[in-house]
Amino acid sequence: MQLDKNMQEMFSNFILQRVKEDKVEEAKALLAENFKKQDEGTFTKDDIEQFVPKMMDYLKPEKIEEIRAIAKQFSINF
Repeated sequence: MQLDKNMQEMFSNFILQRVKEDKVEEAKALLAENFKKQDEGTFTKDDIEQFVPKMMDYLKPEKIEEIRAIAKQFSINF
């Protein structure tokens, strides 16, 4: 499943609004790396499985469950 540029931007903004302030740059880099793989057609389920735990470390604690539910749904659809 590949997100177009508009969907990538919406997803990125959604995630970044929920990231700890001191982790925004790390989260941006992780998102950019995954979007690049999507654009190149090399994004795999393994990438999702690595992305989720890393991103969870960057999230505000009160937002983790919200993002976990969305990530689970995304990986099922992937």
